[in-house]
Amino acid sequence: MAETDDFKAKPPPGIDAIGASSEGVSLYELIREDIIEGRLAANERLVVTDLARRHGTSTNPVREALQLLRGEGFVIFSPNRGARVRPIDQDFVRDIYEIGVLIEPALTRWFVGMATGEDIAELERIQGLIEENNFADTFRHSELDTAFHTVMYQRHYNRHAAELWWKHREVLRAVSRRFNFTLARRAAIIREHRELIALIKAGEADKAAELISRHVEGSGRHVLEQMRARNAARAG
Repeated sequence: MAETDDFKAKPPPGIDAIGASSEGVSLYELIREDIIEGRLAANERLVVTDLARRHGTSTNPVREALQLLRGEGFVIFSPNRGARVRPIDQDFVRDIYEIGVLIEPALTRWFVGMATGEDIAELERIQGLIEENNFADTFRHSELDTAFHTVMYQRHYNRHAAELWWKHREVLRAVSRRFNFTLARRAAIIREHRELIALIKAGEADKAAELISRHVEGSGRHVLEQMRARNAARAG
């Protein structure tokens, strides 16, 4: 059992979320943070030699990092133009969460038919940690919430679907770090997780799938609302 102060969400087994050298991974994290925080502007060109010079490294780890960011959707490669920063805008976030609304119900429906007593106990354990944290540490909440859903999706036979879920989940996690949860969204997360566990126990696959669809859409809409509010405040 993981301790509450060192819990770290991990990708489903068989899904290599990184797949690069340690130096490439470090650069990937630094460049992604620069994109999320706006230090690298939307549509800005990402020149390998410039990034290598800025970070005091060779070009190979930079290329690795850019390929990882391309896989997550943060970087776009265009013919004759090279790499550039994808705008992290409302359309991008909407597209990501709408794909989740399509994928996650199918993954959930399968899980309900396969769930063991150990799976349900693990969901309850993680949910207990989520409620114990009670959104005090938003980074920790993100790790625990991701782990909760990973329990349901990690054994699915369709590894492409599971990998797509993980990559999109990581994008939304990164973007949502900019914002706080509203009280209404906090209450909805706790309530929906508890309802989901009860439906899994009861073997209600279709109802669990319907619930996860609302859950994912609610999370996506919450991020969009926060983005709109921030943009309105900046415009005002």
